[in-house]
Amino acid sequence: MRRKKQYVPRDPIRDYFPLPNEIFSLGLSTGEIAVYAYLMYCEDRKTFQCHPSYSTIGKATGMTSKTVAKYVKSLQKRGLIDTEPTTVTLKDGRKHNGNLLYTILPIQPVVDRGFRNQLALAQYEAAVQKYNREHPDGKQIEFTRK
Repeated sequence: MRRKKQYVPRDPIRDYFPLPNEIFSLGLSTGEIAVYAYLMYCEDRKTFQCHPSYSTIGKATGMTSKTVAKYVKSLQKRGLIDTEPTTVTLKDGRKHNGNLLYTILPIQPVVDRGFRNQLALAQYEAAVQKYNREHPDGKQIEFTRK
């Protein structure tokens, strides 16, 4: 007789975390996506903030702390997250640097900026092609993408 597999029901709110679909259209590296996903996993859904250490993120994603720091800076430059330094006061009154406080920013402005950049690039490419058609005997302009 064949055994049935036990299905363990999962609560979609408690057992999963949301990751915006647009994250995959921004040209992020796998490391950036992994760090962003971990921050989304940790965030407070009301404040959009979390404060894991580089070490904690690294353990969860299989990266070193330096690599995590590199990807955090990259996500900041892209406008996906914001960070604030925190301090910890010890029992004896001394202050130490704490973990960064991460704020997950709305993704739509980043997506919109990407679309605007694509449109500007397409308009430039069209202008180069038009110039080259209108000046067949002159010096041709080459269009190269980075």
